Amino acid sequence: MTPVERFRELLAIATVSRFDPADVDDEAFAAFHAALERLYPLVHSRLEREVVAGRSLLYRWAGTTDAAPLVLLAHQDVVPVEGQQWRHPPFSAEIVGEGADRTIHARGAIDDKGALVAIFEAVEQALADGVVPRTDIWLALGHDEETRGTGAQAMAALLAERGVRPALVLDEGGAVVEGAVPGVAAPTAMIGVAERGVATFDLVTREAGGHASTPPAMPATARLARAVDRLRRRPFPLRLAPPVRAMLATAAAHAAPPLGTVFRHGRVTAPLLTRALARVGPETNALVRTTAVVTRLEGAAGDNVLATVARAGVNVRLLTGDTLADVAIHLRRAVADPLVDIELRHGGEPSPVSPWRGEAWRRLSATVSATLGHDVVALPYLQLGASDSRFYTGLTDAVYRFAPFHLTRAERDALHAPNERIRVDVWLRGIRFYRALLES
Repeated sequence: MTPVERFRELLAIATVSRFDPADVDDEAFAAFHAALERLYPLVHSRLEREVVAGRSLLYRWAGTTDAAPLVLLAHQDVVPVEGQQWRHPPFSAEIVGEGADRTIHARGAIDDKGALVAIFEAVEQALADGVVPRTDIWLALGHDEETRGTGAQAMAALLAERGVRPALVLDEGGAVVEGAVPGVAAPTAMIGVAERGVATFDLVTREAGGHASTPPAMPATARLARAVDRLRRRPFPLRLAPPVRAMLATAAAHAAPPLGTVFRHGRVTAPLLTRALARVGPETNALVRTTAVVTRLEGAAGDNVLATVARAGVNVRLLTGDTLADVAIHLRRAVADPLVDIELRHGGEPSPVSPWRGEAWRRLSATVSATLGHDVVALPYLQLGASDSRFYTGLTDAVYRFAPFHLTRAERDALHAPNERIRVDVWLRGIRFYRALLES
């Protein structure tokens, strides 16, 4: 079989995450594990393998020295496809197009089986070529990154218990993109050096209830609607966090004037930069402020019943430097209504910031240049979404988030959406990146 054929077979296995563990298809994950073992025989005969937290997989490739190891993360699970209209069946892994436009359409093609299978291809090829790594290499494959991350938490705890202190941890995250930074024409490898915190707060209103035919002047649902609108009209303040400042400072040498000068002097130009980035679009706005958006609304159980409790779920993504306590204060001030309760359902603080200088950064950026193009500029950036990597920050400060795929805007927009896909040539180049990193 070819690498692409193996990739397609693994994409066809619907390892879908569900928030309720009882709804997860255990047979799909068992089939995925069996397929990995069959498709990558050298990995499974020469690396140590253990199952952690029921479905996560942890591999150790022993090195020749006791120097600090490399840890590569990926996740087996994918998000659901129900309610989405796909041009091609989401688990058929169909190849569409010709030549450089050949594209694999499948849920998980990018998020995150693209990286997972590319890693396994790189390791299998290296084993076949007789490579023995200088340091230990760990492969940690979580099973519920899209929901709770319990597999990653368990594997990180296990490594900590064993005293593993990696030189470098690499997870999914940024990609090679174009146009991500205003004024920079060169393709950029966006390497996440930090990620925002994630939390869910509930706005809750209560009343006595009763029949909908005789509503009060301010029912619980109306009070809640007013609170939701007040929150929308009072966004979090703008701020240039250290990872974003580093991204702009690094990009300055590649930006057309006068933007290069503006980026280079971010401490002085921060007010101008933050206002401009907030207006460019949703992604750049999320780089310069904590964001909050209502994603779920709950009211009465029936159409003719007044809600005794109305609830709005607020998804919050915390900018580096903000805390859950800061968020609670902002929500209270924005809502400005003592009859609206604000409750933290669950949440995590922003991750620590990994260095964008030093040996680990040089190792990554050199591998990018050698395998993805000498014209590709490695940029530190603040990852907007959450990943399993946040659970590994207690093991080392060198935790990075990057998948070695050159993605268009449309391809990035398809993550968690219909028509997720990756170009075949792009995916194959990703294998070369991981192979080079293993031997760096």
